[in-house]
Amino acid sequence: MNLTPIWGSLTVFIICPLLGGLPLIDWITYTLTGRQLRKLGTGNISVSAAFYHGGKLAGVCAVVSEAAKGIIAVLLARIFFSTGSVWEIIAIISVVLGRYWMGKSAGTTNAVWGIVAHDAIAAGIVWLISLISFTIIRDRLLGKYGALVLLVVIIGLRNPHQPEYAIATFALASLLAWIYQNIPDDLDLASSSGQANTSNLFRFFQGDKNIITLDSKLNPNQVGSKAANLALLKRQGYPIADGWILRPGDDSKTLVAKLKPSAVSPLIVRSSAIGEDSPTASAAGQYHSILDVTSREQLQSAIIDCQTSYLQNNAIEYRRHNRQADNSMAILIQKQIEGIYSGVAFSRDPVDHLTDAVAIEALPGRATKIVSGKYTPQRYRVVIPEASLDSEHQDNKPITVFQENVRDDANGVVIPQEIIESVALLAREMEDLFEGIPQDIEWTYDGEQIWLLQVRPITTLQPLWTRRIAAEVIPGKIRPLTWSINQPLTCGVWGKLFTIVLGARAKDLNFEETATLHFASAYFNVTLLGTIFRRMGLPPESLEFLTRGAKFSKPPLMSTIKNLPGLWRLAQREWNLVKHFERDRQKIFAPILSELEAQAVDELSPREIIDRIKTILELLDKATYYNILAPLSLAIRQAIFKVEETELDQSQTPEIKAASSLADVASETRKLLSTEEITLDSSASLFAHIAENNEGASIIERFNLWLDQYGYLSEVATDIAVPRWRDKPSIPRQMFTRFFFDAHGARQAQSSAKTSAQSWQAKLVQTRLNLKGTVGEIYNKLLANLRWSFLALEQQWLNSNLINQPGDIFLLKLPEIILITENKEPDFIKQLPQLIEQRTEKWCREKSLTQVPRLVYGKPEASVWTTPIILDPQQKMQGIGTSTGQIEGVVRVISSLQQATQIDKQTIIVVPYTDAGWSPILARAGGLISEVGGRLSHGAIVAREYNIPAVMDLANATQIFQDGQKVRINGQTGIVEILP
Repeated sequence: MNLTPIWGSLTVFIICPLLGGLPLIDWITYTLTGRQLRKLGTGNISVSAAFYHGGKLAGVCAVVSEAAKGIIAVLLARIFFSTGSVWEIIAIISVVLGRYWMGKSAGTTNAVWGIVAHDAIAAGIVWLISLISFTIIRDRLLGKYGALVLLVVIIGLRNPHQPEYAIATFALASLLAWIYQNIPDDLDLASSSGQANTSNLFRFFQGDKNIITLDSKLNPNQVGSKAANLALLKRQGYPIADGWILRPGDDSKTLVAKLKPSAVSPLIVRSSAIGEDSPTASAAGQYHSILDVTSREQLQSAIIDCQTSYLQNNAIEYRRHNRQADNSMAILIQKQIEGIYSGVAFSRDPVDHLTDAVAIEALPGRATKIVSGKYTPQRYRVVIPEASLDSEHQDNKPITVFQENVRDDANGVVIPQEIIESVALLAREMEDLFEGIPQDIEWTYDGEQIWLLQVRPITTLQPLWTRRIAAEVIPGKIRPLTWSINQPLTCGVWGKLFTIVLGARAKDLNFEETATLHFASAYFNVTLLGTIFRRMGLPPESLEFLTRGAKFSKPPLMSTIKNLPGLWRLAQREWNLVKHFERDRQKIFAPILSELEAQAVDELSPREIIDRIKTILELLDKATYYNILAPLSLAIRQAIFKVEETELDQSQTPEIKAASSLADVASETRKLLSTEEITLDSSASLFAHIAENNEGASIIERFNLWLDQYGYLSEVATDIAVPRWRDKPSIPRQMFTRFFFDAHGARQAQSSAKTSAQSWQAKLVQTRLNLKGTVGEIYNKLLANLRWSFLALEQQWLNSNLINQPGDIFLLKLPEIILITENKEPDFIKQLPQLIEQRTEKWCREKSLTQVPRLVYGKPEASVWTTPIILDPQQKMQGIGTSTGQIEGVVRVISSLQQATQIDKQTIIVVPYTDAGWSPILARAGGLISEVGGRLSHGAIVAREYNIPAVMDLANATQIFQDGQKVRINGQTGIVEILP
């Protein structure tokens, strides 16, 4: 057997990439100059970088070393294959791949000299035609990509009967073209900033495209965000005036000689500093803009004036205040648009953070009149309604324009309303285009169209916070103690998961800012999560897909490839999740939980209670990891294997098991007592009759055993300030009573287990669903024990008059409680009554808010959120369909379990959220509408088990709907319609 081809293949696919990845250029440049290329300029370890940063000698040595790699690759292929075979081109491809993946460069020199060794005639023809063309045309990009096309053509023509040569060469050219798109070009660096003995060479190869226009794809790190944003918009077809960019360090003479400003075609010279118009700092008004440039002499002077403004004291102080590095400034030169009306627009009001209107300021004439601060503009507030669900009625809700001031100096000029409306829509388009970040735009109308002059983020409205998802993880109003525990746990685990994928790219991210409280309600940081997802190459809806089963668009293929190492690490964790959890459950969770439950917490000293709390928190840190990763794993598997919820057995989840077990006890009780014997539908009356029955003791014992088993659950299990069923037995007694009087609801709760055989796909998903239930049980038990520990400490503080009211401890934060217990800050303890009084007042004020904004921008004032809800009786509303089916019924609004009376199969209950405690109610209802939640939330799971339609994520539903209203809900589409 001839093994030569096998050894040849191994050499080409293993040795050649390693050869290409050798960082010879970096070693050579460091040896000759002491400079490390990876820390300079673009960070590329390339031949051009060696010339630029190391000088002529380093550059020549770099050429020799990389040329040798290409030639050696071809010679290695010839050892195993015939001379001139297609394997030589494949070897060159392998070298280029290794050069890119390990050496962080394009590998152009490797490819060029490899082709010379493979086919010197073809290489000579390509080189001659390319050099002549570039000398004449002076277009660097055209020269670079044209040479690749020419290479494929020439190789194909020289091997007309062997198409594999053209195919392999096409693969090589495509690879190089793709690499060119994904790494910065050292020829984009300013030629004047490189080594003096290579600057002329750089200027030649930069070509006339050294003059950059707004038609190019620009890097904000090289030319500033102002120019980069305008270039992006221009390429997408938005009306942007023609413009040219002078990069930092470039000589302006070539650009000035090219442009021809005149009185008929004036130019404007503007700054585009690195860091200007960024999400964190706008630098508004810090640098000069020069208008009405009508000659080349004025243009040269304006460029110098604009560059000089970067060094003015006010600009330096601004950068220092905003912690911006002193980088450099590009100059943006544009054709000047003479506007009839001009102004600025904010896609969200930068003053009133809680309004949903577009704020516009406008004046007749140029936009500079407004930003100068010397004129009072006309102010408008524009309300843009969401499009109707019914496409036939989309025009029923027009855009509403409110003029907030009338200027006395407007000389009778009225800006047409259609222009204001168009500007408002344009502002919202810019917000959508720039990933939902509120935008500040400058615009002008020249009599024919609206021109965009500038687009930048509104820095005061950063970051963006969303109630979505957070409202499901931690629903309802949250006290300080709960948040001081949940926030670091949740943010810490998300940080760990993101770091697994991102690796070193996560170093500059502050995961502690993942979530915060506004209006005593939890919010997630959209801005931070957007940054994380972009780095991971994921679409912005990723978090909602992972946590709630929302629709998910496929990420770009190359982003997935780039993150493969991190995704592989995460996939390994997912694959071993059950094994790792079982290990921790047996060795850590189960033993310590048993010790905690056996411990008499009331007999512990305050310091011993704090030690117990710290132990629980250590367990919670690990349990939170599983409590987040298990639902993510479930969602991912369910999406991959396309398993419907109806194929899964939800009966082993804690909330379903609790309801089913309680329904069993209620059914046994119904055999002993007739519902007709009890005149009052109340738990007190029922339990009194049970106590009088001869066999009542056994029923009470079974109920108490059930309470011991499931007493760790509550209406909101994630909030330790909310009483557990063991703390407040009246709640499970009411649940028991409802099952007793409602035999149908009890049977529904008892018959939730799936009996049909599952497919292999469903079984793979079922393992994660079972894991989610087991993890949730341990997590909720730990939280319950944590609550009982704080209650024991609170009772001791009440006895010593340290605090006055039960529940006061939940108004403190965990570090404050530890500080008080350790008695390290006597002054803080003296101020404790005043602190609790202030927080009690704030808590009562924020608790009374029946509705809070879905999105919060920046840091809103502490003013009360009071935006009224205007309800259209014919309105259709869109939520998330989470349990299929359609039903018409009567609304019953329930804000707490205590209100859950008079419910039957014609009742559609409307709730703020659902948790384990709501299961008995859902067993009796005909349908469910919830303000928050998704396909994986407690309410959705229970609704599917009980086969009732459910719609989640309908904002402010408890305020919109009223008892007695007739509605139609569709659990498949998520549409809720109010009927006459």
